[in-house]
Order: sequence, then C-alpha cells, then structure tokens
Amino acid sequence: MPDDVKPEDVQPGRAEPVAVGARRQTVEAHKAGNRRNGRIAILIGLALAAALAVWLLGPKLFGSAPKMPSDFTGEGKQDIVVEVHPGDSGSVIAQDLVDKGVIADVGMFISAASGNSELAAIQPGFYMLRTEIPAATAVKKLTDPKSRVGKLVIPEGKQLDDITPIGAGSVNPGIFSLISDASCVNLNGTKKCVSAADLKAAAEDGTLESLNAPEWALKGAGAMGQSHRRLEGLIAPGTWNINPSSAPKEILAKLVAESGEQYAKSGILDAAKALNISPYEVLIVGSLVQKEAQPADFAKVARVIYNRLASDYDRLEFDSTVNYPLERQEVATTDEDRAAETPWNTYAMPGLPATPICSPSVDALAAAERPEPGDWLYFVTIDSDGTTLFTSDYQEHLANRDKALDSGFLNSGR
Repeated sequence: MPDDVKPEDVQPGRAEPVAVGARRQTVEAHKAGNRRNGRIAILIGLALAAALAVWLLGPKLFGSAPKMPSDFTGEGKQDIVVEVHPGDSGSVIAQDLVDKGVIADVGMFISAASGNSELAAIQPGFYMLRTEIPAATAVKKLTDPKSRVGKLVIPEGKQLDDITPIGAGSVNPGIFSLISDASCVNLNGTKKCVSAADLKAAAEDGTLESLNAPEWALKGAGAMGQSHRRLEGLIAPGTWNINPSSAPKEILAKLVAESGEQYAKSGILDAAKALNISPYEVLIVGSLVQKEAQPADFAKVARVIYNRLASDYDRLEFDSTVNYPLERQEVATTDEDRAAETPWNTYAMPGLPATPICSPSVDALAAAERPEPGDWLYFVTIDSDGTTLFTSDYQEHLANRDKALDSGFLNSGR
C-alpha cells in the first residue's frame, strides 16, 4: 500500500486497479478479430454471389461455349442437284454442299475425301445428291458416275431436228432430242425433262442476241427470221453440261455461247478474212464438208466448194442440201426433191444454203478454214466404203457418177 494511503481509506471488496491496461488490449483484439471475420464472411458471400451470377447469367453475358460439329446421319431428306464448276477445290465443293444443306461440316467432308483420287479428278458438271447426308456419303455419291446428270453428248454432223433415214427403220435423234434426254432427272420419285418441243419453241423466241448468237452469225442466221433453224450449226458437237433445272431458253443460250467460244478458238474469224467470206459462211462450208465427205477427203471437198462458187456455174448441187429440211432422208435424192425450191437446195439455186445443215466437227471446220490446194470442180462417192473420186473435167465426172450408179450406191430406195 502506498505510504500516503491510510488503511481506513481502503474500501473493503474493491479490486485494485492493477492489470487494467492488459485487459483493454484483449478486448480490442477481440473486437478486431470480429471485424476481420466479418470482412471474410462478406468476401465469401460476394464470391458466392458472383459465382451464382456467372452460373445464371454467363451464357447471356459471354455466349454459349462452341459446340463440336456433328455429322448428318441416315439416307437424307430431299433430292437436290448441285454443280461442280471448273477448277473447284475440295474445300470449295464442301462449302457449297454446306450452304445447300447437303452436309453439316466442311472439315468432315475434307476428312472423308482425304486420299480419294476419284474426287480429286471429279469432272465439272451437275450431280444429284440428297440434303442432310453424312459427309462420307456425299463423297461417295460425287464419285459415282450414276450421280452425274445433265451430261450432253452431241455427235458431229447432227442437226437440230430428228430425221428418219430411209431403210433404217428408226429415228435418228436431233440436237433438241439429245438435249431433252440429257435434261431428265428423277427428283423425289418424279421424272422431269425439258421437252424437245419446248426447246424448239425457245429457239424461235426473241432475238438472236437473247440466245447468245455470236455477232458474226447475226446477219446470216437472222435471215431466217424466227425459224428455229436460225440456230442450226450454232451449237457445236462435243460434250456439254446442262443444268436440268434451267428453262429451255437458258439451256440453248448457254450452249450457243459456249459453242461460239469454241468456234472462235478454231480460228474461224481469221480464216474468214483470208478466204474473203464471212465466218458464218465458213461455218456453212464446214457443215457441207461434214455431210458430203469422209474425214480423209474433207479438205478436198472444201476446195471443190470454193472452186465451184468462184466458177461460172456456181451451183453446188449437193444432195445433202436437198435432204436437210426433209424428215425422211437418204443418200440418193429423187428428181422431185431436187426440183423443190427451199432455202437450202443447191440444185435449185446458186451459192451456199441459207444456214449450216448440221453441226460440223473440228476437222470439217478446219478443212473449211484451210482447204487443200487443187483445181477440182466435181466429186462423187461411188460406194458405201466412202470411196470418193475428184476431177476438174465434167466428162470424167459423169463417168465416175456411172460407177456410183452401177454399184447401186446412188439408187433411191423410194
């Protein structure tokens, strides 16, 4: 007890004020701990709330996670015709198939096509597939020749209309019929074709420009007015691709345009200048060569044509020009047929026929462009083997013609 504190001043039962500072520190520490625990609890609560918000709102805020592509399964839903263009790569083909709903994913098509040499060599054209088919099925169908549609083959020497050779007993289909056959497809159990009649009507519709006739043919072909024969010879022989779903006029216009490009590449424009005639007349000469001769004699027959046209007697007198507008045709024509005046009959009129009489081959057109030098004015084929005799002397020609009559080659079946 301090010296200055009297015993009587000390109250019984009162605690001495020792250790007061130590107790205050303990209380403060306790309060600080409570505050720290509170903050931790708040942080944990905020974290849980944020996690809940992400779970509830994440797809809306950040978008859904990308899904792995899935392939179609099954046999597909609808038939569809797709086109492979010249130069299309596998990825270009695949993307087009995705766009048209044929396959689900480009990558799956590329994977299925890996190492497939047939797909790498696929020909431009039209192919019938189905929508929503597996990528591997699409690859298989594209490499199956049976899937190709719209493939048109026009043999050399064809004319637009069907003809019936006398004695043959069957119809020789013309270009319109060949196009019609090539246009046929069976879509979802229904066969659809562009008819030959509709193609003929389309050939008579509108201007030649609307049918893509080349500029050099407009004057000559235009002389036929609206006749479908104005397109004779303007569709070249060869293999073409036509879209089965196109309208008849669209099909013809595409064929005429592509044929015009092919003719231009043959050198017909330069040849016409050198021969001092029009390119359309060169095409007509090529068609006559095609109908009148065997390939070995093409260039000689072309020379006969040009020689006759330049002579005093400029009538060609070709039976092929008599036959052209006839539905029933034969090598030997009748006196009545030869006397009939038509825009093509070179017995009844001088000069060239009004239009080509067929679609000439590359070789026949080349002969018309570059005829063989010679002075021949006459020729006659004397047998079914195609043996043809040429001469510049009329009397010798008559003797050669007798040989043809003796062999029976020029005897009419009518």
